[in-house]
Amino acid sequence: MAGSPRQTKHTQVREHLVELIAEGLQPDERLPTERELAETLGVTRVTVRKALDELEKDHLVYRIQGAGTFVSQQRISKTFEFHSFSEDMLARDLMPGSSETQISLESAGGRVGFALGLSPAEQVVHIMRVRTADGRPMCLEHSYLPAALVPGLAERFSGDSLYRELRDSYSIRLERADQTIHAVVLEEPTAELLKVPPFSPAFNVQRTAYDQRNRAIEYAESLYRGDRYSYDLSINRLST
Repeated sequence: MAGSPRQTKHTQVREHLVELIAEGLQPDERLPTERELAETLGVTRVTVRKALDELEKDHLVYRIQGAGTFVSQQRISKTFEFHSFSEDMLARDLMPGSSETQISLESAGGRVGFALGLSPAEQVVHIMRVRTADGRPMCLEHSYLPAALVPGLAERFSGDSLYRELRDSYSIRLERADQTIHAVVLEEPTAELLKVPPFSPAFNVQRTAYDQRNRAIEYAESLYRGDRYSYDLSINRLST
């Protein structure tokens, strides 16, 4: 392991790992263990751990307890402006897409019915999609829409941009949304769909979107990969 004489050992290890990642390790690929790196590079595990700590802070790697250290994918900073997934990805020069799309008609039930202002027995269109960017899974999305407002959507929808379909086929434009976000870990079936190890961190985003007539049109529950997303916001301090 070569390095400048003025560099600390953990800085040299960090630069070695950055080169290792840049030269061929793929996103979500596991790095060698701390012990393996220490033996290969001739340093202590404490030195390796310090280097990995810095890489994790820079979002170049992520750790999963009991599984190891993995290469992070490009991280996307998401603002609190109301955009569709497709609009958001296109604005970042990424190609939006969907996989594993499933569409069904079902009863709203209590939770979805409350969010959409429907009785539990009323029908909703349920769309489940794995949303992708440049072909890589980004989030698992469940969208629910009142069936009475979107007749034929279950048969017509291709799985791509739902908001464009609403605009073009039903003259519905979604203008605002109420949204909550909390941190979770991914259970094994969801982790498999998103191609990350089980118990990886994620954002659970629950959103109710309203149209130009202030009607609740969509209730969505989405699980965003925590290694690919962060949420940015600006806050003001009230003067006293």
